[in-house]
Amino acid sequence: MTVSVVTVDDQAVFRAAARDVIEATPGFESVGEAGSCEEALAVIGEVEPQLVLVDVRMPGTDGIETAIRIRRKHPEAVVVLISIEDTSQLPSEAVGCGADALVRKQDFGPAMLRGLWDRHGRED
Repeated sequence: MTVSVVTVDDQAVFRAAARDVIEATPGFESVGEAGSCEEALAVIGEVEPQLVLVDVRMPGTDGIETAIRIRRKHPEAVVVLISIEDTSQLPSEAVGCGADALVRKQDFGPAMLRGLWDRHGRED
């Protein structure tokens, strides 16, 4: 089984880095990217990924609200908030927004990606 992943981040550099990590991780495939909440909802509606990585800090609609909207429209998707900030520095809303996990960008790699899916993945 291949886990389909969409990355949502306003920074193209991080989207490219995440794509590289996803493609380097056996059993995972990058199926889409978005730079905003609106783009994310459109892409997710088209490709129906199993896993969505969402940056917490984005201009306009932030990642917390984006995660809430994704969860509402696509409850089957695993939603992971990702941030460069330490998790203790994030708004308290990050914990209650419906995301399955919250991780730091600097810790993101193949082992973390696999671990996230092993802990939070849903059976089809």
